Parts: sequence; C-alpha cells; structure tokens
Amino acid sequence: MAALGEALKAAVAALLLLGWGAHGLYFHIGETEKRCFIEEIPDETMVIGNYRTQLWDKQSESFLPSTPGLGMHVEVKDPDGKVVLSRQYGSEGRFTFTSHTPGEHQICLHSNSTRMALFAGGKLYREERFRMTSESTNQRVLWWSIAQTIILILTGIWQMRHLKSFFEAKKLV
Repeated sequence: MAALGEALKAAVAALLLLGWGAHGLYFHIGETEKRCFIEEIPDETMVIGNYRTQLWDKQSESFLPSTPGLGMHVEVKDPDGKVVLSRQYGSEGRFTFTSHTPGEHQICLHSNSTRMALFAGGKLYREERFRMTSESTNQRVLWWSIAQTIILILTGIWQMRHLKSFFEAKKLV
C-alpha cells in the first residue's frame, strides 16, 4: 500500500447527455482533489455520468483494480445553488440526475479515498500484522505446551523409578 502512496488516481469518464447532443470527459483526480465542472444544462434534461475509480501503482506505472471501499462522491448544484444530487457511489458505476431549472449546473466529483479506502488499506495492514503476531504467539504456546507435557512425563517416569527403587531398598516390594 505504501507504493501506492498518495498516487491514487480516479479515472473518470463522464458522459453528459444534453438534449440532442452528448459529449464526454476523461480526467484523473488525485486522492484529495475535488474536480468541479460548470455545465449549461437546459431544464428537464437527463444527465448521465459513467465513472470508474482505480488506484495508480507507482512501481508498475499502471492502474490496479479498485480497493473495496474506494468510490466516488458526486455532488450536483443547480443555478440557484440548491443541491440536486449528493451521493456516495462505489468504485465503478453511473450517476443520473434531471435538471429542473435551466442554467449553469455545478457538477463536483471527488474520491472517498481519504475516508475509506486508505483507512481500509491501513486496516488491512494492521490486520495482517495482528494475524502474524497471533500466529507467532499461537506457535509459541503450542511448543511451550509440548515442552511442559514432555517434562511432566519425564518427571513422572523419574518419580516412578525413584519410588520403585526406594520400596525395593526398604524391601516393601
């Protein structure tokens, strides 16, 4: 996860259907960036955006499949500044909204990596360390138990021989 560092990139392809025409955008968002677009949209127009978030690996210089919990937050405001859409989405999908007032709509996208994915990555690292520590402790307990059992058996054998020789010396057996 450290190799990924802050190089989380959210590859986003958004297709905006505006009336008769359509145009697409393809861009990258860093893990803490927020990208906003102002789009002139007529009223009663359905806008559809498709997106995909992926982690960028600096070592291999390629995109990795998404981490569970990594996703996209989409917020849309109408020309009056009222929030039309504000929702958290998964790592890949589609968002849709319909404009009810004509004018410039603000569409903002940002990844949720700082809140969830990096937390999940750190959580996975801690879980792995904890699992390794637990396995090591379990292994030590197992060997200690085996050693105690062997010592008890050897002590029992020694005691029986000692008692036998004692009773033989006293001529009780």
